[in-house]
Amino acid sequence: MKFISSKLIFTFCFLTSFTFAEKITVAGINFESPKNWEYSEPSNNMRKAQFSASSPSGKTAEVVFYYFGSGNTGGIQANVDRWMKQFEDPQDKKVNTETINKIRVTYAQAHGTFLSGRPFGPKTPNPGYGLLAAIIEGEGGAVFIKITGPKSAVEANIAATKKMVTASLTK
Repeated sequence: MKFISSKLIFTFCFLTSFTFAEKITVAGINFESPKNWEYSEPSNNMRKAQFSASSPSGKTAEVVFYYFGSGNTGGIQANVDRWMKQFEDPQDKKVNTETINKIRVTYAQAHGTFLSGRPFGPKTPNPGYGLLAAIIEGEGGAVFIKITGPKSAVEANIAATKKMVTASLTK
Protein backbone atom coordinates (compact mmCIF):
# COMPACT_ATOMS: atom_id res chain seq x y z
CA MET A 1 0.00 0.00 0.00
CA LYS A 2 2.85 2.38 0.76
CA PHE A 3 4.30 1.79 -2.74
CA ILE A 4 0.97 2.59 -4.39
CA SER A 5 0.61 5.78 -2.38
CA SER A 6 4.10 6.92 -3.39
CA LYS A 7 3.38 6.10 -7.01
CA LEU A 8 0.08 7.98 -6.92
CA ILE A 9 1.74 10.99 -5.31
CA PHE A 10 4.49 10.95 -7.97
CA THR A 11 1.92 10.70 -10.77
CA PHE A 12 -0.18 13.51 -9.30
CA CYS A 13 2.85 15.79 -8.89
CA PHE A 14 4.01 15.06 -12.45
CA LEU A 15 0.60 15.73 -13.98
CA THR A 16 0.01 18.94 -12.05
CA SER A 17 3.43 20.33 -13.01
CA PHE A 18 2.83 19.65 -16.72
CA THR A 19 1.16 22.57 -18.48
CA PHE A 20 -0.12 22.95 -22.01
CA ALA A 21 0.48 25.93 -24.24
CA GLU A 22 -2.58 27.81 -25.43
CA LYS A 23 -3.07 28.06 -29.20
CA ILE A 24 -4.65 31.25 -30.49
CA THR A 25 -5.07 32.85 -33.90
CA VAL A 26 -4.98 36.62 -34.34
CA ALA A 27 -5.31 38.14 -37.82
CA GLY A 28 -4.56 34.79 -39.43
CA ILE A 29 -1.34 34.30 -37.45
CA ASN A 30 -1.25 31.16 -35.30
CA PHE A 31 0.47 31.61 -31.95
CA GLU A 32 1.30 29.02 -29.31
CA SER A 33 1.82 30.75 -25.99
CA PRO A 34 4.78 30.00 -23.76
CA LYS A 35 3.92 27.34 -21.19
CA ASN A 36 4.13 29.74 -18.25
CA TRP A 37 1.38 31.97 -19.66
CA GLU A 38 -2.12 31.50 -18.31
CA TYR A 39 -4.95 32.43 -20.65
CA SER A 40 -7.92 34.49 -19.48
CA GLU A 41 -10.91 35.88 -21.34
CA PRO A 42 -10.15 39.31 -22.78
CA SER A 43 -11.39 42.05 -20.45
CA ASN A 44 -12.70 44.21 -23.31
CA ASN A 45 -13.46 43.98 -27.00
CA MET A 46 -10.24 45.72 -28.08
CA ARG A 47 -8.25 42.76 -26.77
CA LYS A 48 -8.07 39.68 -28.98
CA ALA A 49 -6.35 37.57 -26.30
CA GLN A 50 -4.82 38.10 -22.89
CA PHE A 51 -2.59 36.14 -20.57
CA SER A 52 -0.87 36.34 -17.22
CA ALA A 53 2.83 35.53 -17.64
CA SER A 54 4.53 34.09 -14.59
CA SER A 55 8.22 34.37 -13.76
CA PRO A 56 10.75 32.73 -11.43
CA SER A 57 10.49 35.80 -9.14
CA GLY A 58 6.86 34.86 -8.47
CA LYS A 59 5.65 38.08 -10.07
CA THR A 60 3.40 38.15 -13.12
CA ALA A 61 3.07 40.39 -16.14
CA GLU A 62 0.01 41.04 -18.26
CA VAL A 63 0.20 40.01 -21.94
CA VAL A 64 -2.35 41.46 -24.35
CA PHE A 65 -2.81 40.82 -28.07
CA TYR A 66 -4.47 43.62 -30.04
CA TYR A 67 -5.63 43.67 -33.64
CA PHE A 68 -7.58 46.53 -35.23
CA GLY A 69 -7.74 45.35 -38.85
CA SER A 70 -6.06 46.85 -41.84
CA GLY A 71 -7.25 50.39 -41.10
CA ASN A 72 -5.25 53.22 -39.64
CA THR A 73 -3.65 52.29 -36.32
CA GLY A 74 -1.48 55.38 -36.22
CA GLY A 75 1.64 53.65 -37.52
CA ILE A 76 4.43 51.78 -35.81
CA GLN A 77 6.30 54.82 -34.44
CA ALA A 78 3.12 56.46 -33.11
CA ASN A 79 2.28 53.32 -31.14
CA VAL A 80 5.82 52.99 -29.77
CA ASP A 81 5.77 56.68 -28.77
CA ARG A 82 2.40 56.28 -27.03
CA TRP A 83 3.61 53.25 -25.07
CA MET A 84 6.78 55.05 -23.99
CA LYS A 85 4.63 57.95 -22.77
CA GLN A 86 2.90 55.52 -20.40
CA PHE A 87 6.07 55.80 -18.29
CA GLU A 88 6.89 58.86 -16.19
CA ASP A 89 10.49 58.69 -17.41
CA PRO A 90 11.15 55.57 -19.53
CA GLN A 91 14.56 54.05 -18.86
CA ASP A 92 16.70 51.96 -21.25
CA LYS A 93 14.38 52.48 -24.21
CA LYS A 94 15.13 50.04 -27.00
CA VAL A 95 13.36 49.81 -30.34
CA ASN A 96 14.53 47.46 -33.05
CA THR A 97 12.96 46.03 -36.17
CA GLU A 98 13.74 42.70 -37.76
CA THR A 99 12.32 40.74 -40.65
CA ILE A 100 11.09 37.19 -40.11
CA ASN A 101 9.97 35.29 -43.18
CA LYS A 102 9.45 38.61 -45.05
CA ILE A 103 7.32 40.04 -42.20
CA ARG A 104 8.54 43.08 -40.27
CA VAL A 105 8.47 42.83 -36.49
CA THR A 106 9.27 45.80 -34.28
CA TYR A 107 10.17 45.22 -30.63
CA ALA A 108 10.04 48.03 -28.07
CA GLN A 109 11.30 47.81 -24.49
CA ALA A 110 11.54 50.16 -21.52
CA HIS A 111 11.18 50.20 -17.76
CA GLY A 112 10.47 52.71 -15.01
CA THR A 113 7.31 54.03 -13.35
CA PHE A 114 4.42 52.82 -15.50
CA LEU A 115 1.22 54.86 -15.41
CA SER A 116 -1.68 52.44 -15.69
CA GLY A 117 -5.25 53.47 -16.32
CA ARG A 118 -7.69 54.29 -19.08
CA PRO A 119 -6.38 56.57 -21.86
CA PHE A 120 -8.21 59.72 -20.66
CA GLY A 121 -8.77 58.77 -17.04
CA PRO A 122 -6.73 58.94 -13.84
CA LYS A 123 -3.40 57.13 -13.79
CA THR A 124 -1.90 54.88 -11.14
CA PRO A 125 1.91 55.00 -10.89
CA ASN A 126 3.57 51.56 -10.79
CA PRO A 127 7.30 51.96 -10.05
CA GLY A 128 9.66 49.21 -11.16
CA TYR A 129 7.55 48.14 -14.13
CA GLY A 130 8.70 47.02 -17.54
CA LEU A 131 7.35 46.89 -21.07
CA LEU A 132 7.97 44.59 -24.00
CA ALA A 133 5.92 45.20 -27.12
CA ALA A 134 6.00 43.36 -30.43
CA ILE A 135 4.35 44.81 -33.51
CA ILE A 136 3.93 42.27 -36.29
CA GLU A 137 3.16 43.89 -39.64
CA GLY A 138 0.93 41.17 -41.09
CA GLU A 139 -0.86 41.20 -44.44
CA GLY A 140 -4.22 42.01 -42.85
CA GLY A 141 -2.85 44.72 -40.57
CA ALA A 142 -0.58 44.88 -37.53
CA VAL A 143 -0.85 42.56 -34.55
CA PHE A 144 0.28 44.23 -31.34
CA ILE A 145 1.53 42.18 -28.39
CA LYS A 146 2.10 44.23 -25.26
CA ILE A 147 3.56 42.90 -22.02
CA THR A 148 3.57 45.08 -18.92
CA GLY A 149 4.19 44.34 -15.27
CA PRO A 150 6.98 44.18 -12.72
CA LYS A 151 10.29 44.54 -14.55
CA SER A 152 11.52 41.11 -13.40
CA ALA A 153 8.39 39.41 -14.78
CA VAL A 154 8.61 41.22 -18.12
CA GLU A 155 12.32 40.48 -18.52
CA ALA A 156 11.79 36.81 -17.63
CA ASN A 157 9.39 36.54 -20.58
CA ILE A 158 11.35 38.35 -23.31
CA ALA A 159 13.13 35.33 -24.81
CA ALA A 160 9.99 33.16 -24.78
CA THR A 161 7.93 35.94 -26.38
CA LYS A 162 10.43 36.44 -29.18
CA LYS A 163 10.61 32.69 -29.70
CA MET A 164 6.78 32.53 -29.91
CA VAL A 165 6.69 35.36 -32.49
CA THR A 166 9.43 33.77 -34.60
CA ALA A 167 7.75 30.35 -34.48
CA SER A 168 4.38 31.82 -35.47
CA LEU A 169 5.87 33.50 -38.54
CA THR A 170 7.96 30.56 -39.75
CA LYS A 171 5.27 27.86 -39.78
